[in-house]
Amino acid sequence: MKLTIPSNAEKILQVLNENGYEAYVVGGCVRDSILDRNPNDWDITTSASPYQVKELFPRTIDTGLQHGTVTVMMDKEGYEITTYRVDGDYEDGRHPKEVTFTSSLEEDLKRRDFTINAMAYHPKEGLVDLFHGMDDMKNKIIRCVGDPMERFHEDALRIMRAVRFSAQLGFEIEEQTKAGISRLTSNLKNVSAERIQAELVKLLVSPHPDYLRTAYETGITKEFLPEFDLCMETEQNTPYHCFTVGEHILHSLLYVEADKVLRLTMLLHDIAKPVMKTTDENGRDHFKRHAAVGEEMSKKILRRLKFDNDTIEKVSRLIRYHDDRPEGQMRAVRRAMNRIGEELFPLYLEVQKADMLAQSEYCRDEKIKRQADVRECYEEILRAQQCISMKTLAVTGRDLIQAGYKPGPELGEILNRLLEHVLDVPEDNTKEKLMSLI
Repeated sequence: MKLTIPSNAEKILQVLNENGYEAYVVGGCVRDSILDRNPNDWDITTSASPYQVKELFPRTIDTGLQHGTVTVMMDKEGYEITTYRVDGDYEDGRHPKEVTFTSSLEEDLKRRDFTINAMAYHPKEGLVDLFHGMDDMKNKIIRCVGDPMERFHEDALRIMRAVRFSAQLGFEIEEQTKAGISRLTSNLKNVSAERIQAELVKLLVSPHPDYLRTAYETGITKEFLPEFDLCMETEQNTPYHCFTVGEHILHSLLYVEADKVLRLTMLLHDIAKPVMKTTDENGRDHFKRHAAVGEEMSKKILRRLKFDNDTIEKVSRLIRYHDDRPEGQMRAVRRAMNRIGEELFPLYLEVQKADMLAQSEYCRDEKIKRQADVRECYEEILRAQQCISMKTLAVTGRDLIQAGYKPGPELGEILNRLLEHVLDVPEDNTKEKLMSLI
């Protein structure tokens, strides 16, 4: 098998080889190259010690000397070079207490997480595949190297990585590996919220975000997103739905583009339904105020997972308005844009579409018609550059002060009244007209 690797990576291998050391590109870059995916990084493993690597290359960064890793800079690009190593005990369930350098490539590959990540490659020697990673790629399987219980005991983050790789590649998790996950999900308490967040986002923006179902089935979500487990167990006896709340969420993820904010919004848009569910005398379920409560719940969940404030603000606001249904008329859409926000309105349209497509066929044609009318009005408002917020109101607070008004709350009240007028009569958004109205 011949793989194409960057010329700088090949130069690094050549320098190490010429000085008597073994060296291979290794791990994810080998996997992705075989799958015709573009590797993010090209990692190299070698029999040379970190200090020997530093002697051979003029520009290096001490990335993690204690773990055997040095970054070699070539043409402003960094290549991580790690010495063959054997990990000591993982006392905290995340990091080895110590590492021991070894001269054996096999020993180094044995400590890796999954067979598809435990392959090495050299342009002259070809592929080194000691744990049948190629077979597992052909069969589309995620399988641990060696005993799954050992691998997950060593590093609990591998539990999340298994599902994430499954979603990114469209692979099934092998049964023993899946059983190991189910038995050790409680070890996720050893993993930081930031690490869990990173794996969750990678899963959500993958081609198969609905593989979050596997995380539920194996007990993973119970550890970091128990609210989702409640959704999976909550029925929706209403003509508008044909799935449980959780299955509706999983289906909705497939109908928006692979954008972090959109996928997080769909994940959490109905998160409050289990706690807001009521059933009437006819046995029909209702979920009144679930959007407003969901806004608050989503903020708590996203803060718990250490998301940044901008993401939290956008996602929670979209959840607050995801059930807002303006009529497809210009005035109603202008007011909806004002309510929801100019920046978020196009995302809101995508959220509504995904939500609708993951529901039952009941009233589907009417929903499609209303959404199409709203989108048409939105596009016309943009084309006409109509004012829908203070940003484009033709009169400012400074204009009012120059006209003799004193600074204070009254200015804001006047501007708000003018904006309300312009939302109804957009052609009046001129300085002359608005000042005459005052």
